[in-house]
Amino acid sequence: MQELTFVRTGQLEWRDRPEPTLVDPSDALVRPFVASRCDGDTLPLHSNVSRPMQAGIKVGMIDPVVASIVGGVPFQGPFGIGHEAIGQVTAIGSEVSGLRVGDIVVVPWAMACGTCYECGLGLTAKCSTMTAQSPGKTLAAFGFGPSCGSFGGMVTDSLRIPFADFNLVKVPDGVDPLRVAAASDNLADAWRAVVPPLQSRPGGKVLVIGGGGQSIGLYAAGLAVAHGASVVDYLDDREARLDVAEGFGASAHTIGKNRRKSILGSVPDRYDVVVEASSNAQGLRDALRALRPGGICTGTGYYVNTGTKIPVMDMYATSATLHVGVSNVRPVLPALLDFVATTGFPAERVTSLLADWDDAPDAYQSHTTKVVLHRDPLDLS
Repeated sequence: MQELTFVRTGQLEWRDRPEPTLVDPSDALVRPFVASRCDGDTLPLHSNVSRPMQAGIKVGMIDPVVASIVGGVPFQGPFGIGHEAIGQVTAIGSEVSGLRVGDIVVVPWAMACGTCYECGLGLTAKCSTMTAQSPGKTLAAFGFGPSCGSFGGMVTDSLRIPFADFNLVKVPDGVDPLRVAAASDNLADAWRAVVPPLQSRPGGKVLVIGGGGQSIGLYAAGLAVAHGASVVDYLDDREARLDVAEGFGASAHTIGKNRRKSILGSVPDRYDVVVEASSNAQGLRDALRALRPGGICTGTGYYVNTGTKIPVMDMYATSATLHVGVSNVRPVLPALLDFVATTGFPAERVTSLLADWDDAPDAYQSHTTKVVLHRDPLDLS
């Protein structure tokens, strides 16, 4: 079978890989037919970061935990790329009871057992059962290279899914898979950054600082509007994304491209919920300082420098809460998918390039907000 393979910055190609088989009775095989590009994938795709990040780790400028996720030479190819997909179940193990061949499912970016201590806390991206089997022992995930296990990437012909009854979540009838193409990660990440905080502060004011997590920030703005936030302000430096945010009903505000300078002067209010999607340390500091008393900030980006500073006294004075961490997708998927099914939330507005599956080597590298690949599902009736 073929797998979309990251070779080096600027070079993706189809490469052959052995087709997976059912290994354990709880396994399923899934054929992806919709895949979208995670915001984080643009880092190695568009910038030569491997050697500079390796040097940064060596001299103590970049946190060494980065190496446990993406290797001692970060993002060194070749490896299968991609970790957002909607797939079709093609085979199930003897102990799988909740799935049938032909089911259309969301495949979470990180694999989990569903029964360990961490999974019981909802920390499925930190499942101790699965991470213990990964060489880096930090994440067990698709699309990050061998440090996160042997899963490969999701832009491929077949995936082996362990603990399939737990990991795979069916797409509700009537929901277009293209609408929830990013549910494996970015859409679910936006959900966790907006929906639970707004549930604790109904009608609260929401700020989204966009640009780094290009699609996450837009999904967050749309979800905030749809969940009744009294104010949703979206800040970015790219006109196309500002237009999408306005299309969701948010108020869009242009900021400068120099993200090393504070943008706090451009922030029009103070907020109950702030989503920091610039993936920038200054953005994180601005986000925290933009909170109302008791407000909640979620940082969705990579903050890899060992010297990342946050304004602790500002947080102390406002009783602020900061959430930073990988997204635990599996626990939020049922509510997210039900919300999309019942409201028709148009998440596909964020998609800026819809491309044919076969064109993945070129399309996946496009300098655009959200790439989605698609092909026809199989007729398994």
